[in-house]
Amino acid sequence: MANQDDSFIREVNEELRSDQMRAIWMRFGGLIVALAALIVLGTVGKVGYDYWQESSSSQSGDAFLAALDLAKGNKSDEALAALTKLEQEGYGSYPVLARLRAATLQAQKGETDAAIAAFSEVGKDSRIPVALRDVARLRAAYLLVDAGSYEQVSSEVEQLAVPQNPMRHSAREALGLAAYKAGDYTKAKSWFQQIAEDRESPRGVMNRAQMLLDVIAASGKA
Repeated sequence: MANQDDSFIREVNEELRSDQMRAIWMRFGGLIVALAALIVLGTVGKVGYDYWQESSSSQSGDAFLAALDLAKGNKSDEALAALTKLEQEGYGSYPVLARLRAATLQAQKGETDAAIAAFSEVGKDSRIPVALRDVARLRAAYLLVDAGSYEQVSSEVEQLAVPQNPMRHSAREALGLAAYKAGDYTKAKSWFQQIAEDRESPRGVMNRAQMLLDVIAASGKA
């Protein structure tokens, strides 16, 4: 008798649970299906985005390498056209790299003003990582040593010539060269001394700075 009672109770409980599930499903079934669909769509979307991202990056990388090959083959105009297209349609960091490489090609072609403007524009673009902006500023500054004034060089890189900046050595060299070219030997000496006294200065930069310090000292002008 006890077994029959237990069996009866289990059947009643199962029926109650079944009724409860039906009630829950009738009330929330649509929402449950919608949530499940969203989860599936989200997963598919994530996988699709990852594939698109990888594919786009790969395509941009291939396009960039192709442009570099054109440049190496002395096909500057074709390389510039490819880089311009990559700048407009590329993915990830490749549009910025394309801008920098295009500016380098312009400098090599003797289009100095256009190259300076391009590098300077990159250097002022806050959307670009700081390291790349600093590189662009330095490239503009070195071109301006020959093609511009000390003030123009200073406006590009003096902010980089501070002790904590990893690019300070090149910035100081550009400033020193610009000052030397302008005939301001006192200012040039100051920049070159900062290089010579910085234990972290690369050997090549330090050797050039010391050589110019010796020239300035021999001239007696500072």
